[in-house]
Amino acid sequence: MSLIPEKFKDIFDKKAFAHMATLMPDGSPQISVVWVDVEGDHILVNTAEGRQKPGNVRRDARIAIGVASQQNPYAAAFVRGRVAEITREGADAHIDRLAKKYLGQDTYPFRQPGEQRLIFRIEPLHVSNWGVE
Repeated sequence: MSLIPEKFKDIFDKKAFAHMATLMPDGSPQISVVWVDVEGDHILVNTAEGRQKPGNVRRDARIAIGVASQQNPYAAAFVRGRVAEITREGADAHIDRLAKKYLGQDTYPFRQPGEQRLIFRIEPLHVSNWGVE
């Protein structure tokens, strides 16, 4: 059984911005606003090589994500989990799908020359909510 109940998947399926916390080398939290979606039992986050997040999760795969509905910011899902996989496979197509979802554009407009996109496949270990019915 999936740890992500259907009532939460609705928030992830829509254009909802998430805040993802990773752990810095000294153990302090680092938070980034990220685009998210769900595939099966995993939450997907797309990032680029060379940013803080990949280094943090390679060292310590634990993460936390909070995502609120844009229609009702009091409806939110909170996930504690771990990055089960980091992959480049399909990452360029994935960021383009997210650009369509979040920006209404067919391709991600902020890609830098030589940028290597990554997908974090996140395994939820604990999911809770506030205001989700």
